[in-house]
Amino acid sequence: MSTREAATVEPDSTHTDTEAAPDKRSIILVFVGLMITMLLASLDQMIFSTALPTIVGELNGVNHMVWVTTAYILASTVMMPVYGKLGDLIGRKGLFIGAISIFIVGSVIGGLSHDMTTLIAGRAVQGLGGGGLILLSQAIIADVVPARQRGRYMGAMGGVFALASVAGPLLGGWFTEGIGWRWAFWINIPLGLLAIASAMAFLHLRKPNLGKPRIDYLGMVLVAAAATCLILFTTWGGNTYAWGSGVIIGLIIGCIVTAVAFVFVEKRADEPVIPMHLFAQRNFVLTTVAGLIIGIAMFGALAYLPTYIQMVTGKNATEAGLMMIPMMAGLLVASIGSGQLVSKTGRYKIFPIVGTSIVAVALVLLSRLTPSTSLLVFGCYIALMGIGLGLVMQILILIVQNTFPAAEVGTATASNNFFRQVGASLGSAIVGSLFASRLTNLLAERLPANGGAVGGDENSLTPGILWKLPSQVREIIVGAYNDALAPIFLYLVPLVIAAVVLLLFVKEKPLATTIDRSAPPLE
Repeated sequence: MSTREAATVEPDSTHTDTEAAPDKRSIILVFVGLMITMLLASLDQMIFSTALPTIVGELNGVNHMVWVTTAYILASTVMMPVYGKLGDLIGRKGLFIGAISIFIVGSVIGGLSHDMTTLIAGRAVQGLGGGGLILLSQAIIADVVPARQRGRYMGAMGGVFALASVAGPLLGGWFTEGIGWRWAFWINIPLGLLAIASAMAFLHLRKPNLGKPRIDYLGMVLVAAAATCLILFTTWGGNTYAWGSGVIIGLIIGCIVTAVAFVFVEKRADEPVIPMHLFAQRNFVLTTVAGLIIGIAMFGALAYLPTYIQMVTGKNATEAGLMMIPMMAGLLVASIGSGQLVSKTGRYKIFPIVGTSIVAVALVLLSRLTPSTSLLVFGCYIALMGIGLGLVMQILILIVQNTFPAAEVGTATASNNFFRQVGASLGSAIVGSLFASRLTNLLAERLPANGGAVGGDENSLTPGILWKLPSQVREIIVGAYNDALAPIFLYLVPLVIAAVVLLLFVKEKPLATTIDRSAPPLE
């Protein structure tokens, strides 16, 4: 099996050195290992959603809560183009095992943390490895399965995310209320070791025959700097620092300068980390922008819903995790069902259009939440969100992979994922920043002037403490949480509608039925 065994582009006939795919048993063994890794990565992203209020309360860092999520997403974002390009240049297996190993190290740091600084550092190290887990899994599937048959496999990968979207919050709640939130980190160690063992045993890829790789170090540094400046100014702006402050203006200028320098460098690099010619393909541009918007909506909405459930309804962490099951069910059915239909019919354009439209409707409904909204109605809203996401996420990756030849499948997949993760970073940062700012202002307006009702320290306010407060004070805080978060969902709707319009212009190209076999065997 080869790292050059990705889909050829049809009706383009320039890539003709192909043969039949490997036997089904070999594919399944590889796929099982990739599914374990996908579970590891997606579970980690979701497990903190229910544990986070208690973690930051115990570590006295509610005002830094957004960084526990943002640090991971930012680190994984800047690493995605690196993993994608290096995978095309030197092969994916070693990178894959290395990414899992880094992820495990980050989990150890997080598990041992006793303050917010160490916790955030552990999440950042996790992100350095996590950036390669989902990305390399997607690229490896493109190495061994033709595009026409890939839909059912990528649909199942979407199903793993759906499973993690429920299992993660449930485990987070169970750990928080039982053996301790540190197990949100410790659980990654056995899963990670199992993923490494599976990769070593079953993942037999071929190495690219490109001679000595010419690595675009300067491009990697510049794209990391631009992404970091972007996330920092969207996270800090209007919250930690005023929008007109020197820090925010400096970050905006830094983002623009490094982004322009990155484009300049990439046009001249021998092996650019994000080749500019990718943007000459209409399908790549349309699906990448749409993916960025979906990332904003998805992480902006879902990252804070379990916290909302605990603080507004009084449910414990485990119950909050259970409340996410409707979303999982919707995402699971839609992802697997759409993948099967794509493999059967070869048609795919309609799915992301319908899915993105459904996401827009779900966001409108979520913006109407109140403390008195029934849990049944809430479950219907997030089920709708899950259905929409399930119709979109994996299909966009498939469209990108079907647009480019085998030699660039990793780079193209990474570039698309990079911009979607930028969207995730922006969504998490912007919604988190708006939420924190609105919550602080609302609590200041509504709580008694002496503030003594909450113990004098809102940064240590956990769900358990909240629901022990006098009912009058509790109702004020619950109302503030609801009014701080729910309206923000409506702000995301115009963006998602723009994504629907963009996807209408995707050109539906035939899915390739063969895979490239031109690479030499792995030494």
